[in-house]
Amino acid sequence: MKKKKVNLRDLKPNSEEQHSHDDGHDHGDGSAFKTYIPAIISFVMLMVGIAVDYFDAIPQFEGLIRVVWYTLAYIPVGFPVIKEGWKSLIKGDVFTEFFLMSIATIGAFIIGEYPEGVAVMLFYAVGELFQNAAVNRAKGNIKALLDVRPKEANVFRDVDYISVSPEAVNIGEKIQIRVGEKIPLDGILLSEKASLNTAALTGESKPDSIQKDAKVYAGSINLESVVEVEVTNTFEDSSIARILDLVQNATARKSKTELFIRQFARIYTPIVVFLAIGVTFIPYFFVDDYVFRDWLYRALIFLVISCPCALVISIPLGYFGGLGAASKNGILFKGASFLDAMTKINTLVMDKTGTVTKGVFKIKNIKTFDWNEKEFMNYLMAMEEQSTHPIAKAIMEYQKGTNNFEANKVSEVAGKGLKGVVNGKEVLVGNKALMVSNNIEVPNETEAIVESIVLVAIDNVFAGYVVIADELKEDAKETISSLHRVGIKKIMMLSGDKDSITQQVAKDLNIENAKGGLLPEDKLNEVEAIKKNSENKVAFIGDGINDAPVLAASDVGIAMGGLGSDVAIETADVIIQTDQPSKVVKAIKIGSSTRKIVWQNIILAFGIKVIVLILGAGGLATMWEAVFADVGVALLAILNAVRLQKMKWS
Repeated sequence: MKKKKVNLRDLKPNSEEQHSHDDGHDHGDGSAFKTYIPAIISFVMLMVGIAVDYFDAIPQFEGLIRVVWYTLAYIPVGFPVIKEGWKSLIKGDVFTEFFLMSIATIGAFIIGEYPEGVAVMLFYAVGELFQNAAVNRAKGNIKALLDVRPKEANVFRDVDYISVSPEAVNIGEKIQIRVGEKIPLDGILLSEKASLNTAALTGESKPDSIQKDAKVYAGSINLESVVEVEVTNTFEDSSIARILDLVQNATARKSKTELFIRQFARIYTPIVVFLAIGVTFIPYFFVDDYVFRDWLYRALIFLVISCPCALVISIPLGYFGGLGAASKNGILFKGASFLDAMTKINTLVMDKTGTVTKGVFKIKNIKTFDWNEKEFMNYLMAMEEQSTHPIAKAIMEYQKGTNNFEANKVSEVAGKGLKGVVNGKEVLVGNKALMVSNNIEVPNETEAIVESIVLVAIDNVFAGYVVIADELKEDAKETISSLHRVGIKKIMMLSGDKDSITQQVAKDLNIENAKGGLLPEDKLNEVEAIKKNSENKVAFIGDGINDAPVLAASDVGIAMGGLGSDVAIETADVIIQTDQPSKVVKAIKIGSSTRKIVWQNIILAFGIKVIVLILGAGGLATMWEAVFADVGVALLAILNAVRLQKMKWS
């Protein structure tokens, strides 16, 4: 699937639904100080005006002079808002916060409350500046990803290394990375060893030491010596490009809570506007000493309070903070909606190979009969030396001494193993069927071994066996315990590997329900059967191409992003960049923290607004309380949302 190029301008926390917050206040190219100059001018003029009013220092400061002074104080902060309100009005979007603040403050001027009119607009403008600063801070984690995007690659061409753009390097070419440089493309390490900082990709601050032939990923930083890498992926398919693409798209996928609040604000705001009109005129019919100016003042308070700023800004900021915190920890959510979905998961289904195991065969046990282990392995390694089978590769990892044995006349016995001559002795290497067909007695103890087993006979006498097994990941066992602690009630393992091996791994991990020997459609059927119970919210963790259908069918699909197949990663909703299953626990915790902060903000904003609305209608609240209910609460909610970027999840 072709990846999209990532553009910095696309990495906004909200799309057009940001309702022109970014349009109305330009904080981009100028310095931070210039951004605050209009607010500073208005603040100084407001303070001077209030001081002159209070102390009556200048007798001439009245009438037209006083109106002009406060009007000049109002213009620097008020004009941009009125301009945005007018633009929205022309587009048919009447009930925006710009329009409401314009009407409320102009209304304050009409009834002679000049200082309050300037103050409301000033605090609103300052609130907007702080909101934008908070949004920019929340974008920091994701913008940092752009900083790790390599700018050039030193590629070996025409007997020398030349510097080119990473996009111009082809698969199979050799690149060189100096100390302190970022690896520009995914590849295989050609040097003997390397020490890499992978924090930008995985969230792990500890340097990663790797050996020759190990995979390396674009965006990692070379820490120790000059290394060479053979490129395995083009730049647009590299790990760093994939992260950028996922994060870019994630900001556009809103959660249900976020979408609901935006829709609610569009209904809620006009209702309050009509209530404000009612507050102005309806009392005329019921109150004996009706004073139009007093009731209009109360209505203006209603308008100031009605701005849904705290909700519309702080809630997306909360989700955006959650997405940034997750990416910082090596977890990529493809949308805010999946942050919410993770908190509702109660059933977890997982693949085995590559998910809780490393997907790499290792020698687990060597048992010999009347043979020295080293000599026994030399015979076996001589036979397996030319094979490319994963089990043969695992056997060749045995490195105790140098093997001077050489195999001759090696032939493959279909479905059974190998037959050959090593140092003048006839050697058989394979399964039990090979031994039986050559009338070699195999010990009964081999029957109880569920893992892959290689049997060896030398000169028609059983010599021993080697047990080959896939290793469990270091954090696999602790992950299962932690999942139960965060609310996952049911854990199930589904694997295409042999059922006996699957059951053994499940037993080692304390997973009660496991099934092996499954085809991709069998896994899909199992998950769909679980989902028939509407109470089950299912997440599936996998890494292979055969897991893609199940990842798509589950409520939340989680893919291992380091070793996982591209198809699995494209299909999944959440990507674990480090291939550590324990990150699933952290993803659930980040989702829970995000949801908690979002709901705290909703309750805070609604609670205070309702209280001040009631006080305003009763004439017990002034414009100053209204300012707090709007801008003050928005700032409190934003500060609460920003906390996500400082949180730690163990």
